[in-house]
Amino acid sequence: MKTLILFSLLGLSVATATAQQAPAVRKQQFNLDNGLALQGYDAVAYFTQNKAVKGSTANVYVYKNVTYRFASAANLATFKANPDTYEPQYGGWCAYAMGANGEKVEVDPETFKISDGKLFLFYHSFINNTLTKWNKDEPNLHKKADASWAKFTQS
Repeated sequence: MKTLILFSLLGLSVATATAQQAPAVRKQQFNLDNGLALQGYDAVAYFTQNKAVKGSTANVYVYKNVTYRFASAANLATFKANPDTYEPQYGGWCAYAMGANGEKVEVDPETFKISDGKLFLFYHSFINNTLTKWNKDEPNLHKKADASWAKFTQS
């Protein structure tokens, strides 16, 4: 019985330590611009307005060491109520690059897709729009991107 209690306490200690470290690991893994997610764009607006909208310095929220800006107090409140719903996939890195090569590649926050209630961001330059490549093989790339992202978040 004492052994069982000891192992239970040890497991609780490890779980607590892991939970406390999670925000620091998130901050290291997320695509941040001076600690700011989505280059300052409003995470909720992608879903409610179906477009990229710049957030305001008046509406800021830090969630697990990642700072978000919102265009309105209403969007801020919406995010606070359920932040995991609105956070970008793969820490805000390019979904296509994560799936194709397992790499963290910068994004154009105005090039995005909402799929299955999740926000995906993509690299986009004058000659290369990775959203179109993603759309050609989304199921396969999505599966590979999930596996690649899991490797980043486990370290």
